[in-house]
Amino acid sequence: MDSAPTKLEYYTDMLKLRSSATVLSFFKVDDRRQALVLDSTVFHPQGGGQPADTGVIAVGDSELKFVVEDVRLKDGIVFHYGFVDSSAAVSESEFEKGKEVVLSVDEPRRKLNSRLHSAGHLLDICMKNVGLGHLEPGKGYHFPDGPFVEYKGTISQTDLQNKQIELEREANALISSGGKVLVAVLPYGDASDLCGGSLPDYIPQNSTPRILKFGDNPGCPCGGTHVDDISEIISMKVSRIRTKKGMTKVLYNVE
Repeated sequence: MDSAPTKLEYYTDMLKLRSSATVLSFFKVDDRRQALVLDSTVFHPQGGGQPADTGVIAVGDSELKFVVEDVRLKDGIVFHYGFVDSSAAVSESEFEKGKEVVLSVDEPRRKLNSRLHSAGHLLDICMKNVGLGHLEPGKGYHFPDGPFVEYKGTISQTDLQNKQIELEREANALISSGGKVLVAVLPYGDASDLCGGSLPDYIPQNSTPRILKFGDNPGCPCGGTHVDDISEIISMKVSRIRTKKGMTKVLYNVE
């Protein structure tokens, strides 16, 4: 597909839930689903351990609504997958190239996903605070059906239960204290300084990473959506810590 990269509205404003955009293409995917490609979007695509936003895309004041069920990012282009609301007695040609549309993200889903994703980053901070800083963050899964963060390294079986209690206590103490959550796209050197002096190897040195910062704690690179203040996580339950094959997995949920 010959299109410019999609402008990511949520990238600079994580709290934004409504925006306008221009249709670039609209096509059929299978017998049920269709896809919309726009010049910009406020919808967060699935990725980085975070599920996709859902919601609706409308043509101005028209009754025609495109129901967004899934969102994916490929080669810089965001694809909105879903279907045209069958109750609308309006031609689907209204989604032709050049049309102006209004995007509305499902707010409860976005807020839950942002809380879960933020809680995963908060765990990274708490791991260091309870003496587990030697474990390197690996994969994160911040979906409602079973969120977890996986770390490279292990801890002894005798420490698992004690650390689980300490970790949950530390997380909820930080949540109670609160603190602004900030994001900024920065030159590599500034981003590195904000993250404690280094960045992961996968980030190119000539890039401008997006950095997430929880209160006064060191920042970290992340492209997802998050809460505006740590207190919005409300509370966290660390349901289990397990260690196997050189990895430690911390399972959690927000309540």
